[in-house]
Amino acid sequence: MREAMEQIKYRNELKYLCSEQQLRLMEMRIKHLCRPDPHAGADGCYTVRSLYFDDNWNSCYYDNENGVDHREKFRIRFYDDRNDMVTLECKEKRHGKNHKYACSMGREQCEEILRGQFQVPENASPVLNRLFLKYRTQCYRPKVIVEYERTPYLCRVGNVRITFDRNIAASSHVWDFFSPRLAARPMMPEGMQLLEIKYDELFPEYLYHEMQLARLQLTSYSKYYMARRFTADFCI
Repeated sequence: MREAMEQIKYRNELKYLCSEQQLRLMEMRIKHLCRPDPHAGADGCYTVRSLYFDDNWNSCYYDNENGVDHREKFRIRFYDDRNDMVTLECKEKRHGKNHKYACSMGREQCEEILRGQFQVPENASPVLNRLFLKYRTQCYRPKVIVEYERTPYLCRVGNVRITFDRNIAASSHVWDFFSPRLAARPMMPEGMQLLEIKYDELFPEYLYHEMQLARLQLTSYSKYYMARRFTADFCI
């Protein structure tokens, strides 16, 4: 997997904390420049639920807090109520850029991980093998759930993906990952949401001006990091 990583092209990622009014204005401005993500529902959005892993020393948490240049985190996620279609992802950050490695998982396999019965089948994907190695050697375990509503837009120029993430909430009840009703705590100040922009080498100048990004303040906001702080499930 490490050799494959060296050949991967990493993407840029920008994040901004915004009010709901700011997001609505931006959405109006980019609708004629971008297209909705085809995976979104009729209302243009979908719900994301992610289960994040860390070790007994909370290394991912502290790597994020300390701004470690090369770091990675693992998560399992599904969209809306389609929890029979689960994806395992490893998000790697290197030199300020990001890349995701992913594979599909069955719900039964994910439930085994939640029960502490992690087994890897033959011919498993590299990302699953890597998580299993960390599970066995570094005590990687599920730590927190993050859930939010996402409205995504795409632009071909620069391979841009713009997402408006609303109602971000967290829960330390990892065993409820597949529960229809998740007891989660809001993570954002009232009325505040998150704008994320991902692109390859180029972010189009016309989009930058149309979204009036110069008026916003960049942030290094990490959903996982903030979820651990808000659930207060360990001493920080």
